[in-house]
Amino acid sequence: MASNGAALHSPYVELDRAGWAALRDQHPMLLSHEDITRLRGLGERLDMEEIEQVYLPLSRLLSFYERETEQLHQVTSDFLGERRERTPFVIGVAGSVAVGKSTTARILQALIQRWESEPTVELVTTDGFLYPNKVLNERNLMARKGYPESYDRRALLRFVMEVKSGKPEVRAPVYSHLTYDIVPGQEVVVRRPDVLIVEGLNVLQPPRQHSDGRTGLSVSDFFDFSVYVDAKQDLIKKWYVDRFQELRHTAFSQPESFFRRYASLDDDAAEDMAESIWDAINAPNLVENILPTRGRATLVLSKGEDHAVNRVRLRRL
Repeated sequence: MASNGAALHSPYVELDRAGWAALRDQHPMLLSHEDITRLRGLGERLDMEEIEQVYLPLSRLLSFYERETEQLHQVTSDFLGERRERTPFVIGVAGSVAVGKSTTARILQALIQRWESEPTVELVTTDGFLYPNKVLNERNLMARKGYPESYDRRALLRFVMEVKSGKPEVRAPVYSHLTYDIVPGQEVVVRRPDVLIVEGLNVLQPPRQHSDGRTGLSVSDFFDFSVYVDAKQDLIKKWYVDRFQELRHTAFSQPESFFRRYASLDDDAAEDMAESIWDAINAPNLVENILPTRGRATLVLSKGEDHAVNRVRLRRL
Protein backbone atom coordinates (compact mmCIF):
# COMPACT_ATOMS: atom_id res chain seq x y z
CA MET A 1 0.00 0.00 0.00
CA ALA A 2 1.07 3.60 -0.43
CA SER A 3 2.61 5.31 2.60
CA ASN A 4 0.39 7.72 4.52
CA GLY A 5 0.76 10.65 6.91
CA ALA A 6 3.50 13.06 5.93
CA ALA A 7 4.04 11.07 2.74
CA LEU A 8 0.70 12.40 1.45
CA HIS A 9 2.48 15.71 0.88
CA SER A 10 5.50 14.09 -0.77
CA PRO A 11 6.14 14.38 -4.51
CA TYR A 12 6.49 10.56 -4.47
CA VAL A 13 4.11 7.70 -3.81
CA GLU A 14 5.66 4.51 -2.46
CA LEU A 15 3.98 1.15 -2.82
CA ASP A 16 4.81 -2.34 -1.69
CA ARG A 17 4.75 -5.15 -4.23
CA ALA A 18 1.13 -6.10 -3.62
CA GLY A 19 -0.10 -2.51 -3.92
CA TRP A 20 1.86 -2.00 -7.14
CA ALA A 21 0.75 -5.35 -8.61
CA ALA A 22 -2.91 -4.36 -8.17
CA LEU A 23 -2.36 -1.51 -10.63
CA ARG A 24 -1.92 -3.95 -13.50
CA ASP A 25 -5.72 -3.93 -13.92
CA GLN A 26 -6.44 -5.82 -17.14
CA HIS A 27 -3.18 -5.03 -18.90
CA PRO A 28 -2.55 -8.17 -20.98
CA MET A 29 0.27 -10.65 -20.52
CA LEU A 30 1.72 -11.41 -23.93
CA LEU A 31 5.06 -12.93 -22.94
CA SER A 32 5.59 -16.68 -22.88
CA HIS A 33 7.76 -18.71 -20.51
CA GLU A 34 10.27 -18.99 -23.38
CA ASP A 35 10.35 -15.18 -23.69
CA ILE A 36 11.05 -14.83 -19.98
CA THR A 37 13.89 -17.37 -20.11
CA ARG A 38 15.43 -15.44 -23.00
CA LEU A 39 15.13 -12.11 -21.19
CA ARG A 40 16.58 -13.33 -17.89
CA GLY A 41 20.02 -11.96 -17.01
CA LEU A 42 22.90 -14.03 -15.67
CA GLY A 43 22.21 -15.10 -12.09
CA GLU A 44 18.91 -13.21 -11.90
CA ARG A 45 15.53 -14.39 -10.67
CA LEU A 46 12.89 -13.69 -13.28
CA ASP A 47 9.64 -15.60 -13.63
CA MET A 48 6.08 -15.11 -14.81
CA GLU A 49 5.03 -13.80 -11.40
CA GLU A 50 7.68 -11.05 -11.52
CA ILE A 51 6.51 -9.98 -14.96
CA GLU A 52 2.85 -9.99 -13.93
CA GLN A 53 3.26 -8.21 -10.61
CA VAL A 54 6.04 -5.72 -11.43
CA TYR A 55 6.45 -5.16 -15.15
CA LEU A 56 2.88 -5.34 -16.42
CA PRO A 57 1.77 -2.46 -14.15
CA LEU A 58 4.82 -0.54 -15.36
CA SER A 59 3.97 -1.32 -18.98
CA ARG A 60 0.43 -0.06 -18.37
CA LEU A 61 1.74 3.16 -16.80
CA LEU A 62 4.16 3.70 -19.68
CA SER A 63 1.35 3.29 -22.19
CA PHE A 64 -0.52 6.13 -20.44
CA TYR A 65 2.59 8.34 -20.43
CA GLU A 66 3.31 7.60 -24.08
CA ARG A 67 -0.26 8.41 -25.14
CA GLU A 68 -0.37 11.68 -23.21
CA THR A 69 3.09 12.72 -24.37
CA GLU A 70 2.10 12.12 -27.99
CA GLN A 71 -1.00 14.28 -27.50
CA LEU A 72 1.13 17.05 -25.98
CA HIS A 73 3.44 16.98 -29.00
CA GLN A 74 0.39 17.22 -31.27
CA VAL A 75 -0.96 20.23 -29.38
CA THR A 76 2.43 21.93 -29.51
CA SER A 77 2.75 21.33 -33.26
CA ASP A 78 -0.75 22.70 -33.83
CA PHE A 79 0.08 25.78 -31.75
CA LEU A 80 3.26 26.43 -33.75
CA GLY A 81 1.58 25.69 -37.05
CA GLU A 82 4.21 23.07 -37.84
CA ARG A 83 3.91 20.00 -40.01
CA ARG A 84 3.38 17.10 -37.62
CA GLU A 85 6.19 14.56 -37.24
CA ARG A 86 5.95 11.77 -34.70
CA THR A 87 8.32 12.34 -31.78
CA PRO A 88 9.89 9.20 -30.29
CA PHE A 89 9.01 8.44 -26.67
CA VAL A 90 12.32 8.05 -24.83
CA ILE A 91 12.80 5.96 -21.68
CA GLY A 92 15.98 5.95 -19.57
CA VAL A 93 16.97 2.97 -17.42
CA ALA A 94 19.72 3.50 -14.83
CA GLY A 95 21.31 1.64 -11.94
CA SER A 96 24.49 -0.01 -10.72
CA VAL A 97 26.57 -2.70 -12.32
CA ALA A 98 24.98 -6.14 -11.57
CA VAL A 99 21.67 -4.74 -10.29
CA GLY A 100 19.70 -5.96 -13.31
CA LYS A 101 19.05 -2.76 -15.27
CA SER A 102 19.85 -4.45 -18.60
CA THR A 103 17.22 -7.11 -17.89
CA THR A 104 14.70 -4.41 -16.96
CA ALA A 105 15.39 -2.63 -20.25
CA ARG A 106 14.95 -5.84 -22.26
CA ILE A 107 11.68 -6.66 -20.49
CA LEU A 108 10.31 -3.19 -21.19
CA GLN A 109 11.28 -3.47 -24.84
CA ALA A 110 9.52 -6.84 -25.15
CA LEU A 111 6.34 -5.65 -23.42
CA ILE A 112 6.09 -2.33 -25.27
CA GLN A 113 6.54 -4.06 -28.63
CA ARG A 114 3.41 -6.04 -27.79
CA TRP A 115 1.18 -3.05 -27.12
CA GLU A 116 -1.96 -2.94 -29.25
CA SER A 117 -0.43 -0.09 -31.31
CA GLU A 118 2.59 -2.35 -32.13
CA PRO A 119 5.22 0.39 -31.77
CA THR A 120 8.77 -0.03 -33.00
CA VAL A 121 11.09 -0.09 -29.98
CA GLU A 122 14.86 0.32 -30.10
CA LEU A 123 17.13 -0.43 -27.14
CA VAL A 124 20.55 1.20 -26.98
CA THR A 125 23.06 0.85 -24.14
CA THR A 126 25.47 3.60 -23.27
CA ASP A 127 28.35 1.08 -23.29
CA GLY A 128 28.70 1.88 -26.99
CA PHE A 129 29.63 5.44 -26.04
CA LEU A 130 32.53 4.44 -23.82
CA TYR A 131 35.80 5.70 -25.24
CA PRO A 132 37.82 2.89 -26.90
CA ASN A 133 40.38 1.27 -24.61
CA LYS A 134 43.19 2.94 -26.56
CA VAL A 135 41.78 6.36 -25.66
CA LEU A 136 41.10 5.34 -22.05
CA ASN A 137 44.71 4.15 -21.70
CA GLU A 138 46.04 7.37 -23.21
CA ARG A 139 43.98 9.37 -20.72
CA ASN A 140 44.83 7.07 -17.79
CA LEU A 141 41.15 6.21 -17.36
CA MET A 142 41.08 2.41 -17.68
CA ALA A 143 40.73 2.05 -13.90
CA ARG A 144 37.74 4.41 -14.07
CA LYS A 145 35.89 2.67 -16.88
CA GLY A 146 32.18 3.21 -16.27
CA TYR A 147 32.72 6.55 -14.54
CA PRO A 148 31.10 9.55 -16.28
CA GLU A 149 34.42 10.77 -17.71
CA SER A 150 35.04 7.45 -19.48
CA TYR A 151 32.14 8.10 -21.87
CA ASP A 152 31.96 10.30 -24.94
CA ARG A 153 29.12 12.24 -23.40
CA ARG A 154 28.91 14.69 -26.26
CA ALA A 155 28.38 11.85 -28.77
CA LEU A 156 25.76 10.21 -26.53
CA LEU A 157 23.89 13.48 -26.12
CA ARG A 158 24.00 14.12 -29.86
CA PHE A 159 22.67 10.60 -30.53
CA VAL A 160 19.66 10.99 -28.24
CA MET A 161 18.94 14.52 -29.51
CA GLU A 162 18.96 13.35 -33.12
CA VAL A 163 16.65 10.40 -32.41
CA LYS A 164 14.31 12.64 -30.43
CA SER A 165 14.24 15.24 -33.22
CA GLY A 166 13.15 12.62 -35.75
CA LYS A 167 16.30 12.33 -37.82
CA PRO A 168 15.67 9.51 -40.34
CA GLU A 169 18.77 7.51 -39.41
CA VAL A 170 21.03 7.76 -36.36
CA ARG A 171 24.04 5.56 -35.66
CA ALA A 172 25.67 4.42 -32.41
CA PRO A 173 28.91 2.48 -31.80
CA VAL A 174 28.82 -1.15 -30.65
CA TYR A 175 30.53 -2.39 -27.47
CA SER A 176 31.64 -5.97 -26.81
CA HIS A 177 31.58 -7.23 -23.23
CA LEU A 178 33.71 -10.11 -24.42
CA THR A 179 36.62 -8.03 -25.72
CA TYR A 180 35.80 -5.23 -23.26
CA ASP A 181 36.12 -2.64 -26.01
CA ILE A 182 34.34 -0.80 -28.81
CA VAL A 183 34.00 -3.03 -31.90
CA PRO A 184 35.71 -1.29 -34.84
CA GLY A 185 33.49 -0.78 -37.86
CA GLN A 186 30.27 -1.95 -36.20
CA GLU A 187 27.29 0.32 -35.53
CA VAL A 188 23.71 0.20 -34.31
CA VAL A 189 21.42 1.97 -36.77
CA VAL A 190 18.25 3.52 -35.36
CA ARG A 191 15.57 4.59 -37.84
CA ARG A 192 12.81 6.72 -36.36
CA PRO A 193 11.56 4.35 -33.65
CA ASP A 194 8.29 5.00 -31.86
CA VAL A 195 10.04 4.26 -28.56
CA LEU A 196 13.73 4.46 -27.66
CA ILE A 197 15.09 2.87 -24.46
CA VAL A 198 18.48 4.15 -23.32
CA GLU A 199 20.10 1.95 -20.66
CA GLY A 200 23.27 2.70 -18.74
CA LEU A 201 25.01 3.48 -15.48
CA ASN A 202 25.04 7.24 -15.84
CA VAL A 203 22.01 8.11 -17.99
CA LEU A 204 20.47 10.20 -15.19
CA GLN A 205 23.57 12.34 -14.64
CA PRO A 206 22.71 16.05 -14.30
CA PRO A 207 24.15 18.48 -16.86
CA ARG A 208 27.73 19.60 -16.44
CA GLN A 209 28.51 23.16 -15.46
CA HIS A 210 30.99 24.90 -17.72
CA SER A 211 33.91 26.92 -16.40
CA ASP A 212 32.08 30.17 -17.24
CA GLY A 213 29.11 29.11 -15.09
CA ARG A 214 26.84 28.08 -17.97
CA THR A 215 24.98 24.78 -17.66
CA GLY A 216 24.72 22.51 -20.67
CA LEU A 217 22.20 19.85 -21.62
CA SER A 218 22.13 16.32 -20.26
CA VAL A 219 20.89 13.10 -21.85
CA SER A 220 18.09 12.86 -19.28
CA ASP A 221 16.68 16.19 -20.51
CA PHE A 222 15.32 14.21 -23.47
CA PHE A 223 13.72 11.40 -21.44
CA ASP A 224 9.94 11.19 -21.23
CA PHE A 225 10.17 8.60 -18.45
CA SER A 226 13.05 7.14 -16.45
CA VAL A 227 13.54 4.07 -14.27
CA TYR A 228 16.21 3.53 -11.62
CA VAL A 229 16.82 -0.09 -10.57
CA ASP A 230 17.87 -0.09 -6.92
CA ALA A 231 19.05 -2.45 -4.17
CA LYS A 232 21.15 -2.30 -1.01
CA GLN A 233 24.84 -2.05 -1.76
CA ASP A 234 25.77 -5.27 0.03
CA LEU A 235 23.27 -7.17 -2.13
CA ILE A 236 24.60 -5.65 -5.35
CA LYS A 237 28.14 -6.58 -4.33
CA LYS A 238 27.05 -10.18 -3.70
CA TRP A 239 25.32 -10.32 -7.10
CA TYR A 240 28.44 -8.93 -8.75
CA VAL A 241 30.66 -11.56 -7.14
CA ASP A 242 28.22 -14.35 -8.01
CA ARG A 243 28.08 -13.19 -11.63
CA PHE A 244 31.89 -13.01 -11.78
CA GLN A 245 32.05 -16.64 -10.63
CA GLU A 246 29.58 -17.74 -13.31
CA LEU A 247 31.38 -15.82 -16.04
CA ARG A 248 34.60 -17.70 -15.28
CA HIS A 249 32.99 -20.81 -16.77
CA THR A 250 31.36 -19.04 -19.74
CA ALA A 251 32.50 -15.78 -21.31
CA PHE A 252 35.83 -15.51 -19.47
CA SER A 253 36.94 -18.89 -20.80
CA GLN A 254 36.65 -17.85 -24.46
CA PRO A 255 39.99 -17.19 -26.22
CA GLU A 256 39.09 -13.62 -27.25
CA SER A 257 37.86 -12.62 -23.78
CA PHE A 258 39.56 -9.63 -22.18
CA PHE A 259 39.12 -11.40 -18.82
CA ARG A 260 40.49 -14.78 -19.91
CA ARG A 261 43.21 -14.53 -17.25
CA TYR A 262 40.51 -14.92 -14.58
CA ALA A 263 39.04 -18.15 -16.00
CA SER A 264 41.68 -20.36 -14.37
CA LEU A 265 41.28 -18.94 -10.85
CA ASP A 266 39.89 -21.24 -8.20
CA ASP A 267 36.70 -20.27 -6.38
CA ASP A 268 38.39 -18.52 -3.45
CA ALA A 269 40.82 -16.57 -5.63
CA ALA A 270 38.00 -15.58 -7.98
CA GLU A 271 35.90 -14.33 -5.09
CA ASP A 272 38.82 -12.28 -3.76
CA MET A 273 39.43 -10.82 -7.21
CA ALA A 274 35.77 -9.94 -7.77
CA GLU A 275 35.54 -8.29 -4.35
CA SER A 276 38.69 -6.26 -4.96
CA ILE A 277 37.39 -5.03 -8.34
CA TRP A 278 34.06 -4.15 -6.77
CA ASP A 279 35.64 -2.31 -3.83
CA ALA A 280 38.18 -0.42 -5.96
CA ILE A 281 36.03 0.54 -8.98
CA ASN A 282 32.33 -0.30 -8.91
CA ALA A 283 31.47 0.64 -5.33
CA PRO A 284 33.05 4.12 -5.50
CA ASN A 285 31.37 4.75 -8.86
CA LEU A 286 28.02 3.70 -7.40
CA VAL A 287 28.38 5.93 -4.33
CA GLU A 288 29.88 8.95 -6.07
CA ASN A 289 28.09 9.00 -9.42
CA ILE A 290 25.21 6.55 -9.84
CA LEU A 291 23.31 6.50 -6.54
CA PRO A 292 23.07 10.31 -6.34
CA THR A 293 21.00 10.25 -9.56
CA ARG A 294 18.32 7.97 -8.10
CA GLY A 295 16.17 10.93 -7.04
CA ARG A 296 16.06 12.14 -10.65
CA ALA A 297 14.19 9.04 -11.83
CA THR A 298 10.47 9.01 -12.53
CA LEU A 299 10.21 5.56 -10.95
CA VAL A 300 12.46 3.49 -8.68
CA LEU A 301 12.29 -0.31 -8.60
CA SER A 302 13.76 -1.58 -5.31
CA LYS A 303 14.97 -5.18 -5.18
CA GLY A 304 15.33 -7.56 -2.27
CA GLU A 305 17.79 -10.37 -1.60
CA ASP A 306 16.17 -12.75 -4.09
CA HIS A 307 16.60 -10.21 -6.93
CA ALA A 308 12.83 -9.65 -6.98
CA VAL A 309 11.33 -6.15 -6.82
CA ASN A 310 9.65 -5.60 -3.46
CA ARG A 311 8.93 -1.84 -3.47
CA VAL A 312 8.19 0.80 -6.09
CA ARG A 313 8.49 4.57 -5.74
CA LEU A 314 6.80 6.77 -8.33
CA ARG A 315 7.18 10.50 -8.69
CA ARG A 316 3.78 12.18 -8.60
CA LEU A 317 4.81 15.46 -10.19
